[in-house]
Amino acid sequence: MDTSPARTNFIRDIIDADLAGRRHTTVATRFPPEPNGYLHVGHAKSICLNFGIARDYGGTCNLRFDDTNPEKESEEFEQSIADDVRWLGFDWADRYYHASDYFEQLHAYAVQLIQDGKAYVDSLTADEIRRYRGTLTEPGRDSPYRTRPVAENLELFARMRAGEFADGTHVLRAKIDMAAANINLRDPTLYRIRKTTHHRTGGDWYIYPMYDYTHSISDALEHITHSLCTLEFEDHRPLYDWVLEQLPVPSRPQQIEFARLEVNYTITSKRKLHALVHEGLVSGWDDPRLPTLKGLRRRGCPPEALRDFCERVGVTKKQTIIDVGVLENCIREQLDRSAPRVMAVLDPVKLVIENYPEGLVEDMAAQNHPKDESFGTRTVPFSRELYVERDDFMEDPPKKFFRLGPGREVRLRYGYLVTCTNFIKNDAGEVVEIRCTYDPATRGGNAPDGRQVKGTIHWVSAAHAVDTEVRLYDRLFDVEDPGAAADFRAHLNPHSMTVVSDAKLEPMLANAAPETRFQFERLGYFCADRVDHQPGRPVYNRTVTLKDTWAKVADKKG
Repeated sequence: MDTSPARTNFIRDIIDADLAGRRHTTVATRFPPEPNGYLHVGHAKSICLNFGIARDYGGTCNLRFDDTNPEKESEEFEQSIADDVRWLGFDWADRYYHASDYFEQLHAYAVQLIQDGKAYVDSLTADEIRRYRGTLTEPGRDSPYRTRPVAENLELFARMRAGEFADGTHVLRAKIDMAAANINLRDPTLYRIRKTTHHRTGGDWYIYPMYDYTHSISDALEHITHSLCTLEFEDHRPLYDWVLEQLPVPSRPQQIEFARLEVNYTITSKRKLHALVHEGLVSGWDDPRLPTLKGLRRRGCPPEALRDFCERVGVTKKQTIIDVGVLENCIREQLDRSAPRVMAVLDPVKLVIENYPEGLVEDMAAQNHPKDESFGTRTVPFSRELYVERDDFMEDPPKKFFRLGPGREVRLRYGYLVTCTNFIKNDAGEVVEIRCTYDPATRGGNAPDGRQVKGTIHWVSAAHAVDTEVRLYDRLFDVEDPGAAADFRAHLNPHSMTVVSDAKLEPMLANAAPETRFQFERLGYFCADRVDHQPGRPVYNRTVTLKDTWAKVADKKG
């Protein structure tokens, strides 16, 4: 992992000041996901920020699951989240926690708030509570149950825990200020009844704490110094602080908010991602077109590229939308350094070298990485019959077309110079075979007489080619802000996935391990699918093109 110093930001400035002023002597952060779904690219920013700050300051970062909503949470989601954090390159060591670890302590603190006259059991319905809360311009009204005696509140709360009441019958509310300008302080709910089995605690509890109450206390119990949240929690900070001020918690963490990561041409709404998956509009949560970390991983995105992307985006208070092209460029740059080069033909047409000896097979030396000799070399079989890309030949090429055409000479990558002599069409008028001759003196692609050949094309030996399925992925949506549309489904990109069933690969690609990444020369960066790729039956996903083709389209539209 890259350990170079991170760029400063306002959060690091706060931490530096806290350490300099001895408010803290160490730094402790946490990543607190709710195990009710799969992580997406927006979560990557929070992961990198929390774990990155802990790493850079020699502190700690806890992985804590906010498992207070048992109806939507599961062990599957929890395991998926842990796997994603680890894949992204971070480790929580032995600091693997759950909000449910603190249920007894959270309950004891709630009882204390009741005893201190700072919380009460409310029996209004959910709709009534909303009406009593008021609006942004009108203060709220006290609940008629706000003045319940402490003893009655304690009794009702104990009966709530014992499971005597149905869901929605009662809630426990903090007693703060129904006229507060900040609606979050208008007697917020601390506990509600949920007669649902919890994936960790089973049927031990019939009441579950709310997020704001749980989060602040969990941070304090874990001695978190800096609790980093996205901007939507800024208005919740006064409640976060109020809870800690009322209770004898062992520490006083500081909540700091930052702008969440938003990327164009995609959506990160859990509800909309859920719709895409469960309506069958994508193949699953790991569909390579989705912004989930599972999808990005399956597509072939290196974790280093995602960390680099989060670093480039930076940490600010201003909410902005990042061009997905920035992420794609981070992926290109990482794969340019790390991906071996190979040859593959996605739209094959046969090329026959008429004067090449039948039955002869030569092993051509090929570089695995032209920019890094440490990658070494490999041999690629060369024979009389090859496959080349269909668009590398034109029957009547324009002047600046430097590939194959009648009478034109090109260089076969790592092979020979060949000249097109003829071509064959089928009844539909499609070119099905290209005929050439080769110059035996040009092995390796250089002419001893010094003649210059501008065109170089890739190829695969027909006799040795590996048949494979290649999936060409593109952006899932065809508009920059699909989430703003009346129906985001109307803007699904019909070309977001193209399946090529008869691609031809050089032999060494047949048995590559799942998730192995390559550059298919001249075509893009590809990854062996981590689910469907098998020895002898390879499946490759296009991670990203060699260049940003969307930028060119945008320029033309402009």
